[in-house]
Amino acid sequence: MLKTPIARGVALATLGATLAIPTMAQAAFIEDTKAGLELRNFYFNRDIREDSGQSKLEEWGQGFLLRVESGYTEGTVGFGVDALGLQGVKLYSSEDTAGTGLMPSAYNNEAPDDWSSLGLTAKAKVSKSILKVGTLQPKNMAISSSDSRLLPQTFQGAQIVSNEIDGLTLDAGYLNRANHRNSTNNEPLAYGGKAAAAGEAAIDATDVDDFVFAGGSYKLTNDLTAAYYYSNLEEVYKQHSTNLVHVLPLGDKQSLKTDLRYSRSSEDGSSNVDNRALGAMVTYSLSGHSFGLGYQKMSGDTGFAYVGEFTDPFLVNYVQINDFAMADMKSWQARYDFNFAAVGIPGLTFMTRYVTGDNVDRGAGLSEGKIWERDMDIGYTFQEGTLKNLNVKWRNATSRGNLVRTNDLDENRLIVSYTIPLM
Repeated sequence: MLKTPIARGVALATLGATLAIPTMAQAAFIEDTKAGLELRNFYFNRDIREDSGQSKLEEWGQGFLLRVESGYTEGTVGFGVDALGLQGVKLYSSEDTAGTGLMPSAYNNEAPDDWSSLGLTAKAKVSKSILKVGTLQPKNMAISSSDSRLLPQTFQGAQIVSNEIDGLTLDAGYLNRANHRNSTNNEPLAYGGKAAAAGEAAIDATDVDDFVFAGGSYKLTNDLTAAYYYSNLEEVYKQHSTNLVHVLPLGDKQSLKTDLRYSRSSEDGSSNVDNRALGAMVTYSLSGHSFGLGYQKMSGDTGFAYVGEFTDPFLVNYVQINDFAMADMKSWQARYDFNFAAVGIPGLTFMTRYVTGDNVDRGAGLSEGKIWERDMDIGYTFQEGTLKNLNVKWRNATSRGNLVRTNDLDENRLIVSYTIPLM
């Protein structure tokens, strides 16, 4: 194992948890333990095409993500512990270009040379149900931690996931603090959703409390899955989210996937959140090709509601820069993917999409609010040789609009990652 400070910290924490478990129950705990160190190199460049004070965001960093997941002790109730060690190292940043979200920095505030954090999670397993308490990275319709920068976003709380019935997954949790993508400490939760429509009272998110969620998914047939989640960011909003996914086989290497989403968000406490979000994505796949068309519509007095900062909202038109979720906004997406394995080049993938949105009221005397975004991703994972499993990805995006002063953007991200198995 690499003897970095963060690696030693996680190793000692895991060892301490192991020693606390009776020796006779340690066999499965140790034998099933998995550990890996991900090396993630991330370059971010955003050119701001308008006069907004800061003309460019540019930073470059090296991340170390050490993940340790123990097995479970023997017995009716199995116990275990997970650890997540995160360390970032600045390779480039300046006061004039800081604020990319890669590292703790902002305009006129250059990033530190390095930063780190350690998260521990206790877990218990009964049959096919697992309870985790501590550092969490939930990924569901109600809340999804972001991993689109150098280091991932994590939360503090508890979550239980049950798969006791075949085809049915039940999921519930409680979160009270967050460690964001460019931070080193856990902070109180915040509202990260969209604001109220022009002429409506502003959303009151000054008294944000904890976040709770409950829901699950059920495989109705081999081709059809339904899901529902209820969530509540206390004192800000309550939300009901539904999802229906159907995959229709059409023949040899062909399918038609339909993804329907609907969320209803309403006020909680003194807030005036009021949003209905409808989304649909239809994708036709043929061999290595995929062609997708999407539609998203916001209704109500406010935009889409979700937890801040920069969690990934459950929206079909949430893309690289924009989420197209402002009050009353309507947006359309056209997408194309190609997997080059279909032509004998495994590991090489390509994606491009175009999203355009309008119907935003900018206020009296102003024209209709509009925005569009064009994205392109090219990625390659080495399949053999010395560089096997090394992944390289280039993400390019262009955004133009009249909603805020910083809508006109050109962006490039270059990400190189490699995971070293340790156990």
